[in-house]
Parts: sequence; C-alpha cells; structure tokens
Amino acid sequence: MHAMEKTADDADGGFNVGERLRLVRQSHGLSQRALAMKAGVTHSLVSLIEKNKVSPSVASLKKILEAISYPMTDFFALTLPPVDQIFYRADELTPLSTGALTLLQVGDAKSHNVQIFHEFYEPGADTGETMLSHEAEEGGVVVAGELELTVGGQTRILRRGDAFLFDSRLPHRYRNIGTERCEVVSACTPPYL
Repeated sequence: MHAMEKTADDADGGFNVGERLRLVRQSHGLSQRALAMKAGVTHSLVSLIEKNKVSPSVASLKKILEAISYPMTDFFALTLPPVDQIFYRADELTPLSTGALTLLQVGDAKSHNVQIFHEFYEPGADTGETMLSHEAEEGGVVVAGELELTVGGQTRILRRGDAFLFDSRLPHRYRNIGTERCEVVSACTPPYL
C-alpha cells in the first residue's frame, strides 16, 4: 500500500464492518431491503450496520452472511479498497489529451459516477469533424475565451460565464473559433471511458 493511501478500515479508525457489508451486499446485486428480507432481519438493521451506527452481534452478522452464502472467514479477510482521494492539486489532474485540445481529468473516473474535466482549447482547436455521441449527460462552464458548441442541430458561441448542459447521446462538437485560448470546466455522468 502506498504510504499516503488509507483503506476504509484505516479511515474508520478500526475494523469497518459497515463498509465490508456494503461491498458484500453490492457484489451480490442486492439492495439493503432485499438483503434484510433474505436474512429475516429489519431493513433498518442492515442500514445502521452499513452506516457503522450499530455494531452487530456475531449471531446477527452470521445470519445476514448465511442468507447470501458468504463465509464469515471471507468477510473478515476481505480487503477494503483505498479511501478515495478528495482534494487534487493542479499537478495531480490526469492528462487525457495534449496539444491544441488539453483535457485534464479529476481523479479516477472508473471509481465514480461522474467525470470532471479542466479543458483548454487553443485557437482553432476542435473535437473533430465527426460529431461525438455517447450514453451520458454533460455540462460545463466557460471560464475564459470563446467556445462554439454544436448539440444536435443547435450551435451557440459561449463566452466567459456561459454554461451548457445536455444529453450526450445528441451528436455534439466543441470548437474554439476565437483568437485566444478557451478554458472550460465540465462534467460528464456516467463517465465517458
């Protein structure tokens, strides 16, 4: 483990039963309510355990795990993923492209339901003649310069402070038709990987 990396157990200050139960439940494709029904316990008990509001008795935990045929030994041996980084310095953003169009991504989009970009378009930069289209929604704010955005059959010139939000399944294209660098902060959900 990286020296700065902490697991969910470390972050909780001890053994994180709640996070472990949540991971096991989700790996079985169950909601809290479905797991509770299978185990014959209340939904609130499962919810409180996952939030680490209550510490279950060994008997209660065994009953819940047996309902999904998950061995208690595996539960206690389960390695929790590292706690996600929350804050990022400018030099910690991940470059996804460079040149006339620079995309810097915040964090690891595979670990989240949203993908955040700090984008830079040099004069003449373009996402390409072929319109983009993907299963997501995206939005953003122009921080500096001018950006031509085409979505479906609509085209607009956006300037500093202007924003956009649209269904990414619509064909779209970004272009800097101005004479100065354009800067945009945007987000896409789910991530476009």
